[in-house]
Amino acid sequence: MKTNKKLFTSVGIVALVATASLMWSCGEKAEKTEFETARVEKGNIHTSITATGTIEPVTSVTVGTQVSGIVSKLYVDYNSVVKKGQVIAELDKTNLISELNTAKANLSSAESTANYEQANYNRYKTLFDKGLVSADEYENAQLSYRKAREQVNTSRESVRKAQTNLGYATITSPIDGVVLSKSVEEGQTVAASFNTPELFVIAKDLTDMRVIADIDEADIGGVKEGQRVSFTVDAFPDDQFNGTVTQVRQQATTESNVVTYEVVISAPNNNLKLKPGLTANVTIFTLEKNDVLVCPAKALRFMPNEALLKKGETISDVDSPTKVWTREGSTFTAHKVETGTTNGMLTEIVSGISEGTEVLIDFTITGGDDKADDQQAQNPFMPRPRGNNKQQNQQQKK
Repeated sequence: MKTNKKLFTSVGIVALVATASLMWSCGEKAEKTEFETARVEKGNIHTSITATGTIEPVTSVTVGTQVSGIVSKLYVDYNSVVKKGQVIAELDKTNLISELNTAKANLSSAESTANYEQANYNRYKTLFDKGLVSADEYENAQLSYRKAREQVNTSRESVRKAQTNLGYATITSPIDGVVLSKSVEEGQTVAASFNTPELFVIAKDLTDMRVIADIDEADIGGVKEGQRVSFTVDAFPDDQFNGTVTQVRQQATTESNVVTYEVVISAPNNNLKLKPGLTANVTIFTLEKNDVLVCPAKALRFMPNEALLKKGETISDVDSPTKVWTREGSTFTAHKVETGTTNGMLTEIVSGISEGTEVLIDFTITGGDDKADDQQAQNPFMPRPRGNNKQQNQQQKK
């Protein structure tokens, strides 16, 4: 009976040890390093900036009037197509005609006076030559004649001015185009005392539009004439319009401590979808390289870690500031490369590695055991949870 009891006890101890060993071996996990690769291949590198702008005609003219008066006739309305020289409005000409007639009358009077003074001067000249009048009388006659001639010239200019003002009462279109806005109605009085009143705005050609975009000072350095632009408008969200940067204006605009510069972008509008005043969401492509050899920019920052190398794995490095790595069997090999442009995601490879090569860009470590956590819990130099301080102090007192 005692023998069987000892046998059972021995078997139980062996089973317990075996179970503990199995649990310990199962708790340990082998570390595994997985490397991420990418293929060097042909691709496109694009860099762009975004902004908002306003669509407007390339050429638009504000038509006003240089004389004051009442608008008597309007011959055009919104969206009217006009030709250069076409009469589009007329002001009341009553006062202007009266001013012209007065100027003509003054001219006639001045001419009559000049004729009399000329005859008087001729008489005094004859008498002076014969010594019958004094030099003072002769010179007074000569002076009166000169003043009379100058008054004729002044009156003649007044007539010309009155004729010009009368012509200003007939308002014509300065260009071929389309009337965008009309600011007056018939019977309205316009005053041109200090500034020219705006009557119409005429756009020359609505098939040739432009976008005035506000570019932030941080991005303006990359914007140059000739760069490709794409933009959308809220009126046609499914349509994409294309244009080109035609001008980068030098004058800065500051609003709420934000400095922006105006960039002019061409916007062909053959289908007349784009309307003046629409807001455009602009994308300017500041860098474009198509069909070049590229690889992820991460590949140039990758560096194999010697601490992670397994038994038998080696590193073959090169002395170069720009290099990429490949893995061939158990060897990590560095390749010196010459790079071109980059957009932060992709980098152009000029030389040093061939198309189709798999390069390393990153690695991840999976697996491992929990020994570190157990060692941290048993290490007296590591901080312990606050909840166990009381229990630890009691154990130390015991």
